[in-house]
This record gives sequence, structure tokens and C-alpha cells, in this order.
Amino acid sequence: MGRAFEFRRARKERRWGKMAKAFTRLSKEITIAVKRGGPDPAGNLRLRMAIENAKTVNMPKEKIEAAVKRATTKDSSTLEEVVYEGYGPHGIAVVVECTTDNPTRTVGNIRSYFTRAGGSLGTTGSLDFLFERKGVFRFPSAGLKLEELELDLIDYGLEDILVEEGDAIVHTSFNDFTGMQRFLDERGIQNVTAEIQRIPATTVELPEKEAEEVINLIELIEEDDDVQAVYHTLK
Repeated sequence: MGRAFEFRRARKERRWGKMAKAFTRLSKEITIAVKRGGPDPAGNLRLRMAIENAKTVNMPKEKIEAAVKRATTKDSSTLEEVVYEGYGPHGIAVVVECTTDNPTRTVGNIRSYFTRAGGSLGTTGSLDFLFERKGVFRFPSAGLKLEELELDLIDYGLEDILVEEGDAIVHTSFNDFTGMQRFLDERGIQNVTAEIQRIPATTVELPEKEAEEVINLIELIEEDDDVQAVYHTLK
């Protein structure tokens, strides 16, 4: 059918693959939120934000409801949040956040990815000093008076705000994350995605070929169904 058709199909498959991965990750986040705070979004802020995050990537309503229902059934599997840390090729630090019902399987998989790339898995907490946990909020800036909003955001822990591709991106400290969540929710600001991210204190720039080896490792890790997020010190 020609190269153009094959290219379009490959691009669609990559997009579908990323969407399926996002749905899996968010389903797990919803499940954990329900197990920790109950199934009512009105009284469970983590669940409410997980649902909002799911809506922003167009996760179908029935999938969201299924994730909530699954978390409330007696026979649902127990999910654990675990973090793995290690060094990838060329000394690049990598932190992997996972949600799993089988930590033995997950650590085996993660270790094999590092080993295959010429890196090594370290002990939990060994790379904490290289990253700072920050609250990161993203929402459409259209229709908002950002200068006025910024003054209010400062009272709730705003550290930085920037506009990128029509979205406002707000950074807070880890400790101010919940307060900022509540403020944005109470102000009725729509389509907010909210995450705790690990921001590297410093980054390392590598030649293109070496950087590609690190990126290949990161992409391999991200494909694992147990992986929620990957952070690294590659510039």
C-alpha cells in the first residue's frame, strides 16, 4: 500500500500504544487513591485529581468507573507503590516509580533493563539527593488573568509559573502540593493535571550517540506495564 500508508499506520500504533499506557497508569493511580481514601471523590482529593488527570487524556468514563469499582471489590489485587534507583549508561542517574501487584516480578524486570543497557540497579534511597520532589500543575491559561492569579498562588506555595503551548505550569514544593490542589479545585479551574515529579538538581549533557543509549533505556523502562514514571539526570 506504499510507504505513506505504512508511516501513518506506524504513527497511529505509537499513539495508541502511548494512550493505552496512559490509561493503565491512571487506572492504577485511581485504584490506589480509592483504597487509601475511599471511592467518593468529594472526600478524597487524591482520587478527584486522578480522575481529572484521566479526563485530560480522554480516558473513557467507563474505564474510570471500572477502576473505581475494581478497587472496592474484595478480590481485587493489592497494589504497592515502589521506587527503584540506578545508574544507566555513562553514569546517568535514573529513578523509576512503579505500581505493582508483584514486586518480585517488577524488580526482576527493572534490573534486567539496567543490566541490558550496561547500567546497574542501586539500593532504595541511594539517589534521593540528586532529585527534589516538586508539585507540578498544568491547566489551560486561556481566559485566566494570570498576573492576578499568581498573587493568590503565592499564598499556596507557588515557586514558579510559566506558560507553555497555551497552558500554565505551576511548580510548588512537595509539602505545598495538597494546599495548591485544594486552592485550584476551590477556584473552579478546569482541566488541571497534578503530579508529584522528581526534578533533578543538576543534569548531565552527553554526546548524541551516548545520549541515545540512555534514551533507549528510558523508553524500554517506560514500556513496562508496572512503571508509572521515569526520572533521570540526562540534559
